[in-house]
Amino acid sequence: MKKESEIRKQKLRIRCCKPGIVRQRSAIGTLLLATVICLFFSGVLSAEMSAGNADKISAPPTLEETRMKMDKWLEIQQMISKERKDWQQGKEILLGRLELVRKEIATLKEKTREAESSVTEFNKKRSDFLAENNQLTAAGAQLTGAIAGMEGEIREMFKQLPEPIRTKLQPLYQRVPENPSKTQVATAERYQNILGILNELNRANNDISVSYEVHNLADGRPSEVKAIYVGLAQAYYVSARGEAGIGRPSADGWKWEPSKAVVRDVVKALEILEGKQSPAFVPLPVRLK
Repeated sequence: MKKESEIRKQKLRIRCCKPGIVRQRSAIGTLLLATVICLFFSGVLSAEMSAGNADKISAPPTLEETRMKMDKWLEIQQMISKERKDWQQGKEILLGRLELVRKEIATLKEKTREAESSVTEFNKKRSDFLAENNQLTAAGAQLTGAIAGMEGEIREMFKQLPEPIRTKLQPLYQRVPENPSKTQVATAERYQNILGILNELNRANNDISVSYEVHNLADGRPSEVKAIYVGLAQAYYVSARGEAGIGRPSADGWKWEPSKAVVRDVVKALEILEGKQSPAFVPLPVRLK
């Protein structure tokens, strides 16, 4: 019981001491503020005395003047704090923009390197294309010259072809230009036309064909005959009246000569070609050049 009464007394003492402690803290705060104000004005007074105005020191400022100066000082401090904060924010913004500009510069440099590489590659390909184009142009010029020469040979050869072959080749022969140097026909088309004519000539030269033609016989009268063409260099004919002849190409066309000696052999060759006789060797005169 004594211990409990002592504890209660101590708690009561502590409670009684608390208001005193609060009052002490308030007094200490007031004292500190007064000390700050005194130091502030002592600094001002010292500045005025150092400037040579010690003899003109006025009376101590009033409380209102002190309050106004403190407000002004606080306002200045707030302005300084705001300027420092604004400057810090502006600095961060500028640093962010600077970093962005650096990245853009790096990107532009990379694109520039890629563009320079592309230009270099393009110039190399362009040089290759130009070289290839020059080669193709030279080859095209050679091909054009070769085609012009073949067209000249075909014009000379066309006069020496048998009449049936000339009739068959007439559509292709009409496409051969009279003046190769002034023609507007493309080189490829001219080359294709030459190939078509040469294919037909090669086929005719390896074939034996029969055609119905009209020739002047030995008495000078025209008569229908059957002509056998052996390739493009030899031919024979026989008429219904049993007159025969031999034909060969010349520079002015085909020349036909009557020949009674070949009548029987020509008739036999015709019957073999028409399937009227079995295949057999038939001796016919041939002139080789």
